[in-house]
Amino acid sequence: MSNLNITQVEIGNLILEDYYELLVAMKAAYPLWQGNYWSEGAIERMINHFPEGQIVVKVDGKVVGCALSIIVDYDTFGDVHTYKQITGNYQFNTHNASGDVLYGIEVFIHPDYRGLRLGRRLYDARKELCENLGLRAIIFGGRIPNYHNYASDLTPKDYINKVKQREIFDPVLSFQLANDFHVKKVLKNYMPGDAESMDYATLLEWDNVYYEREPKKSFRAKSYVRLGLIQWQMRPYRDISELFTQVEYFVDSVSAYKSDFAIFPELFNGPLLAEFNKLPEAEAMRALAAYTPEIKDKFARLAIEYNVNIVSGSLPSIEDGKLKNVGYLCHRNGTIDQYEKIHITPDEAKAWGIRGGETLKVYDTDAGRVGILICYDVEFPELSRLLAEQGMQILFVPFLTDTQNAYMRVRCCAQARAIENECFVAITGSVGNLPKVNNMDIQYSQSAVFTPCDFAFPYNGIKSEATPNTEMVLISDVDLTLLNELHMYGSVRNLKDRRKDFYDLKLVNKK
Repeated sequence: MSNLNITQVEIGNLILEDYYELLVAMKAAYPLWQGNYWSEGAIERMINHFPEGQIVVKVDGKVVGCALSIIVDYDTFGDVHTYKQITGNYQFNTHNASGDVLYGIEVFIHPDYRGLRLGRRLYDARKELCENLGLRAIIFGGRIPNYHNYASDLTPKDYINKVKQREIFDPVLSFQLANDFHVKKVLKNYMPGDAESMDYATLLEWDNVYYEREPKKSFRAKSYVRLGLIQWQMRPYRDISELFTQVEYFVDSVSAYKSDFAIFPELFNGPLLAEFNKLPEAEAMRALAAYTPEIKDKFARLAIEYNVNIVSGSLPSIEDGKLKNVGYLCHRNGTIDQYEKIHITPDEAKAWGIRGGETLKVYDTDAGRVGILICYDVEFPELSRLLAEQGMQILFVPFLTDTQNAYMRVRCCAQARAIENECFVAITGSVGNLPKVNNMDIQYSQSAVFTPCDFAFPYNGIKSEATPNTEMVLISDVDLTLLNELHMYGSVRNLKDRRKDFYDLKLVNKK
């Protein structure tokens, strides 16, 4: 090392242009890998997923080492996992920006530059990143490359204890222990084929002492969730109080079954348009929107009184002078979230002048993470995929369809969304007819709950169905824990196996 004339050492973030210098250092650090080096595509995926987690050290402008990492929701994996599992089969789609642990993927230093404490600088940079991001710990699996020399006489536990006591030196474990990491567990087959470690590895952890745990909730989110889908009969009402009588009847019925959610259809308040029949259709819908604040307040009260989260279907609303199709998720704790219909059908735009919304998000509830798409929106798979990337477990689709072929478009697309996004999808609409209401005369619906198609679910992906074109309540239970197992161990894994190195999806304007 004394022969090296070093003038500058820099710690920074890895960029793709650094790859070939990185590859040189990697080959020097791991001469026995024989071609199993990180590809440029793999490095690009890590940078795309989590650029600030990919750290390099440069000596006089040349890359000589790196520390690569992702963020994971550690409870998803637990202490017993393999390197392949934690990296998502080396695709790194296990990275979760909302996770709680910084997981180490790789650390190495070119052998010509060892002894300069460059590895310590990389570890310190990782610790600083962990603290800045408010993560609880750094965890990774570490090799024990000197173990093969002692395997005939020592168990892995005995070997680790002797390394801790400095009776044995291990080039990897000794360094990690010196950098304040502690061994949580011994892993077998963490990285199969590691002959030097005899296929063993240590699971190491560094705890962020500045981590502030979120306040514990009195009740954990439920695993088993009961859905109450209201297949609503369109019938004339003299006034809004009659509408409320019917609304409360159904909320009461669903609550009596101890449902966690009550889901109403799209534009279920359409019968109130009758009093505006003399107006042009667009003006009539704007007049109907005047009822929306009162209906919203009613749902909010009912959610609390009947202890059920209510998805209000959808209602016309004037937003900044524009007529939109919106709905409200009224939580039983009193919180209210608003969602909007993004895609407007040609008929809605032509007859009523409704404009598309720009809000798309997943809502945290006491019974899982839910997304809501109104009718036509479910026919655009991009929206559901964006929600799935935010951790959606249940997708609610309130709809309004007049004919059976219109209904089948919603149904078939909703079932596809359940499969491709590995989630539950619940759809509900209205039945009956309104002969005295312009542009809302006939309705067709068969409410249903769809599931992924795998061994833990119904073979046809249909959890339950209502009787077609009959006013009724459909009660259905779903088990959210099955989704977690599916994500990791399903026959196919649509979310994990996406080729994000080849294509990607993002919102242009995110709200």
